[in-house]
Parts: sequence; structure tokens; C-alpha cells
Amino acid sequence: MNFEQKMDKYAELAVKVGVNIQPGQPLWINAPLGTEQVIRKIVRQAYLAGAKNVHVDWYDEEIKRTHYELAPEETFKKFPDWLVKAHDDLVEEGGAILQVDAEDPDLLTGISTDRILNFQKARGDALENFYEALDTDKISWSIIAVPSKKWADKIFPQLEEAERVPALWEKIFNATRIDLENPIDEWREHINGLKQKAEQLNKLRLRELHYRAEGTDLYIELPEKHIWLTGSSVNSVGTTFVANMPTEEVYTCPLRTGVNGYVTSTKPLAFQGNVIEEFTLHFEAGKIIKVKAKKGQELLEKLIQTDEGASYLGEVALVPHDSPISNSGILFFSTLFDENASNHLAIGSAYPTCYEGGAALTVEERVSVGLNDSNVHEDFMIGSEKMDIDGVMQNGSRIAIFRSGNWAF
Repeated sequence: MNFEQKMDKYAELAVKVGVNIQPGQPLWINAPLGTEQVIRKIVRQAYLAGAKNVHVDWYDEEIKRTHYELAPEETFKKFPDWLVKAHDDLVEEGGAILQVDAEDPDLLTGISTDRILNFQKARGDALENFYEALDTDKISWSIIAVPSKKWADKIFPQLEEAERVPALWEKIFNATRIDLENPIDEWREHINGLKQKAEQLNKLRLRELHYRAEGTDLYIELPEKHIWLTGSSVNSVGTTFVANMPTEEVYTCPLRTGVNGYVTSTKPLAFQGNVIEEFTLHFEAGKIIKVKAKKGQELLEKLIQTDEGASYLGEVALVPHDSPISNSGILFFSTLFDENASNHLAIGSAYPTCYEGGAALTVEERVSVGLNDSNVHEDFMIGSEKMDIDGVMQNGSRIAIFRSGNWAF
């Protein structure tokens, strides 16, 4: 296949597998300038699939940077009401949302951490209904990536400048199986494989996980009714979608107060246009009580102070070290990719779908059964080829889940 053919297949995959648009369904696409070529193809594929209306919400990274530099302080404490209504309308209509990730990992370096986190909190509070719809799989949503020049420059500084974006495109095509003969069929087979692993874990009914590696000795209790899931979900009307493309994980929710010990990151965390590197978190009764980072210490400290739930964990995800993105040997500086190369955890909110009947519970009821609630949900990578994970059964016996970074059962 030539590049144009691969781009066509990528657009088709995003529409038919990612958000899986159905006839009469509206689609909202968030996309930065510079991605027009692929977005036009996605819009075409969406209408061919029967979409009722496709809205593209464009934004410009340079303007975003200028906004954070020069806008008045109060701007970051209030999210626009008209945007809240637009998101709520999308939920009410049963629409789908596609996020296109092409950002510069260093976009907001040097910007006040207060501005970044104040806006994140204001947006989280204002869009509570929308994020609830995402967290409970009420509507379909998906995230894909498109290379930007600055992102490619960050990953491939050793290449000639003209070669960097094409090189990143090839890595994205490889990670999303576009370079195979029938990507859609390949994705269905891949998802089935992940589901089989999730089913094996669900049958174990583990009480706890014990992580061991250099810089890590961590115990994570699991709620009694936890459920292991994959990147494939089903929305409220029974339509399957894949939230992250690529995806290599099986994941569940931790018991909010059941995390003890310490864990060290193995990859940088690209967060809100900044990079946090080489950090260790210490936990006691579920809460982060101490953080230390080589880079981004202040931002990390303020992140876990966003609200009460931001100092607890909301997700436990297992990804073997021997997986396509990990084997590429590339650090993407993008959570979408790096989390699918490594075991990871998430600071903040839990997915209610990871608990039996959780989607039907109120926020208060979820907290009462041990799920975390927060305006934030930030994945960070902890896996390596040296990580061992034991599962502790209900009777206290142990089973090897990971050895030397890979599945052991």
C-alpha cells in the first residue's frame, strides 16, 4: 500500500472500529490544525457509514499556548456555558466523539501550573454529565493519533527533518495494524485475544496484586466485585466501540483505600503540554502521601491536589512488555501509545464499568463500595522487563500473573 491507501484505511478504521458510527448518529471530532488531510477522510467515511451530522471542532496549538500565556486569570476558573450545552446535547442525541491526538508534548512548558490545573478542574466540574457518559460507556468515544511536526521532532531528533513525520506515520500505522491486509478483521481478532485474557483474570477473583521491580514494591487490593475489561466497550444501545487505538491492555479498578507501598515510573508522563519524568509515588491506605520527581515535581504535586480523589488511584492496567509498541523501542511521549507499551496505573477517577453494576450506581454509592471519584484521570507507566506481579487469591494463596514483564499464566 502507498501512503494514501494507508491513510484511507486509517480513516475507515477510526470510523468503523473506533467510534463505530451507526446510521443516524452524530459525530463530534476534536482535532488540531495540521491534521486536515486525515480528518477529511474520516468525515467522508463517517457520512458513508450513515452519520447524521459530523462536526469538527478545530483548534490551533499556537493560539492555545498564547491563551495560557496572556488570558486573564479568571478565564481558567470558568468553562464556557455554551460548550457545556454542546457536550450535553451530544450525549442526549446518543452521538459519538473522536479525539485526534497530535499535540506537542512540550506545548505548555513554562506555563503556570495553577492555570493549567485550574482550567482542568473547571472543565471537569462543568462537563460532569459528559464525562459521566464517557466513564459509563453511555456514548461511543475513541482516541486516535496523527503526527505533528513538533511531536515527530521530539521522537526522532536523530533523523533528517524531512524524514521525521513520515517515520512517525509508519509507527502509528504499525501500532494500529494498518500495514496488515485487513486491519478491521485484524482488530477484531486482537480484541478477542484481549477478552480471553480478561476472562481468565475474572475467573481468578483476585483479592490483591503485588508489584515488584526496581523502585517498586506495591500492594493493590481489588474490590470484591471488580471486573477486568479491555479497550473494547459496548455503549448504552449495544454498539461496540474501541476507546483507544492502539490498545494492548486489560484493566480494572483498585479498591480506593487498598493501595500500600511505593511505585516508580518507567516512562515520562506527558501531561497538559508538560513532561513529568522519573517519579516515585508512596501510598498509605490508598492515598498518595509522598511524591518525588526528577522533572515536573511541582506539577505532579499540584496534580494530586486537584481534588480529594486525585491523590488516590482509579485504574490498574496490565500490558505485557513483549507487545508491539514496547517492541518498537520508541518512547512516544504520548499516553495513548506509551500506556500500551507498559503496565500502568491511573491517578484519579475509576471507571464504574470495572465494577459489577457500577454504571447504575450514584457517585456516592460508587465511593461507598470502594471506587475512586475525581475530576482527573491520568495514566502513568510503571512496567518493564524486570517487573513481577503476583495475584493474591481470596484464601491468601499466590499465583504468578507477570514474570519478567510478561504474562505468566
